Amino acid sequence: MHRIHLGEFEELTLLFVAVLHGNAYGVAVMEEIEQQTGRAVNISAVHAALRRLEEKGYVNSEWSEATAQRGGRRKRLFSITQAGRAALEQSRDTYLKLWEQIPGMAPKISFS
Repeated sequence: MHRIHLGEFEELTLLFVAVLHGNAYGVAVMEEIEQQTGRAVNISAVHAALRRLEEKGYVNSEWSEATAQRGGRRKRLFSITQAGRAALEQSRDTYLKLWEQIPGMAPKISFS
């Protein structure tokens, strides 16, 4: 199997692109990371991670229509690709295998 290497912040960014499902753009990803992890994030770091993920083929992007509430500007919307899904699945599986090996620390996860 082809090994996929994601940095910790890239993985977190990719997870939130998947969570936002079609509504992922820089500021939305940044806000979700901050709200759900309590971690302060710089918008430049999010944009850099999104660019790297796109270069790796894990996300695609397209421009939205211009809107009045954005002063006529468009958003760059990101969506996860099949390769991005595979990367997340591989990462999840690796972490679960490792957690299962730690005595007394089995993961308390349910995928329903």
